[in-house]
Amino acid sequence: MTSSDERQPSNNGRRLFWLAAFIVVLFAIYSGGWFYLADRVRTEADKAVATLNKTGVEAGCANLQVSGYPLSFSVSCDNLAYEDDAKNIAASAGSFNAAAQIIQPLSPVANLRGPLRTSVPDMVPLWIDWDNLQANVKLWWPLPQRISLEAEGLSGQTDPADDTDPMQLFSAGKASGQLQPNGGDIDYIGSFGDLEMDPDAIGGRVLPALDASGDVTLKNGVALIGTQVKSLRGQAIEIRNLDLSSGTARITVSGPLSVDAEGLINADLMIRLKDPKAVAAILGAAIPEQKSQIEQGFAALAVLGNEPSMPLKVVKGKASLGFIPLGKIKPVE
Repeated sequence: MTSSDERQPSNNGRRLFWLAAFIVVLFAIYSGGWFYLADRVRTEADKAVATLNKTGVEAGCANLQVSGYPLSFSVSCDNLAYEDDAKNIAASAGSFNAAAQIIQPLSPVANLRGPLRTSVPDMVPLWIDWDNLQANVKLWWPLPQRISLEAEGLSGQTDPADDTDPMQLFSAGKASGQLQPNGGDIDYIGSFGDLEMDPDAIGGRVLPALDASGDVTLKNGVALIGTQVKSLRGQAIEIRNLDLSSGTARITVSGPLSVDAEGLINADLMIRLKDPKAVAAILGAAIPEQKSQIEQGFAALAVLGNEPSMPLKVVKGKASLGFIPLGKIKPVE
C-alpha cells in the first residue's frame, strides 16, 4: 500500500470533522439568533404596551407566546384589545397567530379569530365576525412589498351596549384585498362575493346579492402612510376598474378622480353597462321613489345595445353624463 493511499482516509476524516463542526457552529449561531429575536419580540411588545399606557391608552396581546423553534418563528396571543378613553375608541378581537417559515422568513402569515368588536364616536358599536381571516405579508425595507387579506364567511351586525337586539347589517361569502407600493403610489386590488345587505340596515330598501372587484391606485399614497389624513382635499385616485354585478346586470367604472383644495371633485370616468334593463330593475327596487325616472332613462340607454358605455365627467363639481347635465356635487371635506 502506498503512502498516498494511507493519507486518503485521514484527509476524508478531517473534512467530515470540519464539516460537522461548521454545521454545529452554524446551528448554534442560528439558535442564538432565534432566541435573541424571541426575547426582543417580548421586550418590545411590553415596551409598546407600557408606552401606550402612559398616554392613557390600554392595549394588550394577552398571554403573548413566541414559539416554532427551530423550523419557524411564531407569535401568538389569546386576544387583542385596544381602548382609548380620551378619544372614546375601543376595539377587541379573538386569538392572533403570525408565523414565518425558516425558508421564507420575510413572508409571514397571520390568522385572526373573531369577533372584532369596535366602538368609535358618531358610529353605532359594531360586531364583525368571520369563519376564516388570513393576512399574508411580503416584508421589505422601508415598506412591505405586499399586504394581502382574505376572509371567508364575513358578517356584520350592530353591538348594542344595552339590552336592545342587534341589527344584522351584511354578510359576504368571501372578501379579499391587496395593497402594494408602486413608486410613490399605492395600488389596491380587492373583491367580494355574495354580499347581502339586510333591508333594515338600508332603510327598508332591497338589494340582491352582489359581487364586486376593484383595481385602484392612490396617488402619493406612500407619503400618506403614517399621517393622520383628516380631509379628502388634495387626494387623487386612478380607477383602472371598478366592477359591480348581480346576475346578468353589471356596472363598470374606470378613469381618474381627484378632489381639489376647495373640495371640488374632478373626474373623467367611463361608465359601461351590461344588460341595462336588469340594472334598471335593481336600481328601481333599491330606490323605489325614483323607479319611474330610472326605468325611462335606462330604456333610452337600451337603444344603444345590451352593453352601452358613456363618459361621466365632473369639472369643478359640475357633473354630466355624456351630453346630459346631472347637476353640481357639493364640496367634500
